[in-house]
Amino acid sequence: MDSSITHWRPNIYLFLTSQFLTGITSMIVQYAIIWYLTKETGSATVLSFATILGMLPMVLLSPFVGPLIDRWNKKGLLIVPDIVAALFAIILSISGTFFNAFPLWLIFISLLMRSIAQTFQMPTIQAVIPTMVPEKEITRVNGQLGMVQSANMIIAPALGAMLFAIIPMKFLILLDVLGAAIGIGILLFVKIPSNEKIDDALHVLHSTKLGVSQLVKNKGLWYITLIGAAFTLFYMPCASMYPLMTMSYFQGTVGQAGLIEAIYSAGMLVGGTIIGIFGNWKNRMIPVIAAFFIIGITTGFSGLLPGNQYGFLWFVVLNALAGLATPYFNTLLMAMIQQSYPPQQLGRVLGVLNSLLSLTGPLGLIFAGPLADAIGVEMLFVIAGISAVAAGIAAWIIPVVRNYDLQLQARLKK
Repeated sequence: MDSSITHWRPNIYLFLTSQFLTGITSMIVQYAIIWYLTKETGSATVLSFATILGMLPMVLLSPFVGPLIDRWNKKGLLIVPDIVAALFAIILSISGTFFNAFPLWLIFISLLMRSIAQTFQMPTIQAVIPTMVPEKEITRVNGQLGMVQSANMIIAPALGAMLFAIIPMKFLILLDVLGAAIGIGILLFVKIPSNEKIDDALHVLHSTKLGVSQLVKNKGLWYITLIGAAFTLFYMPCASMYPLMTMSYFQGTVGQAGLIEAIYSAGMLVGGTIIGIFGNWKNRMIPVIAAFFIIGITTGFSGLLPGNQYGFLWFVVLNALAGLATPYFNTLLMAMIQQSYPPQQLGRVLGVLNSLLSLTGPLGLIFAGPLADAIGVEMLFVIAGISAVAAGIAAWIIPVVRNYDLQLQARLKK
């Protein structure tokens, strides 16, 4: 995008507002579904399977979605997923009304379809930001997007826990419809630059291969991706067990499960705020690597806490610190990726990268349920903590990873 374009701020803030409104209602429904499964089944296997369904589309479709994002109307790619989520919310609500229950198979299908929709939506959001703001503002705007997402994650679990207690599930699900309607209405007024023509015909497999090639040739980013994939393999089983950790191991309630999510997200909001204000570091890889260590230490110690309400209080503190560190990895790394490739190639690269980062998640989740039943859900947190620290060590000792941002900034100045 030409940095001389004026009035970009009102446009991007309108965009962020639409994402906030659709995001908060969607997350309330997502939390409600997971809590419903936890309360009704108490099964680690059910939770891990639900999480697998949420990740599979990202793994299987992302490499092919990327080239489409580079070509298709990006505003449409943001609107259609919200419509899909709203439609399946209506289907679930009708099912709950007529049968007074939600069949597991229908819940799983709904989670799968929501995930497919998000597989298109999330990389589209990542791809449009560089086209809507000046290059020097990319890191700050990513920080602000992280703040919006964190605000959603603070409000949604707290509000969701309250609504879960007083509103029947069949009606609570319909919040998705309301959020989609308001968010889409705002998004219609947002100006998103149209795609540049790349070539004469769309060859998805060819474009995907180009995305793989462009990522592999970028050694620093390639190694970062491999480290992230290894981290995901061991961390996702722990991440999928948060409701069970609170409600089973710490003997807590749905309200406390919502509190943990809100506290974690409050930490993310603080971290995102710091990035949004002071985000132009000379070497952004340093805070990214530090985030691995902080997340690893706090997650690992969470698994060593006593399984009672005293342990839960420390669980709250540790999750606040982990939340504070999370945006330094997500937001700063995404800003570096966005600056590493031209906007017209970004979709295909993000598609491949998102798929590789997510690929190992379902592999870990296959074993998460049986492993949690065998050794205890708390031990998954210990394993995840050790893996995060190992990822931080790997990122630090590999020079091309540790110095990636320094080399990127030098290349951008040429």
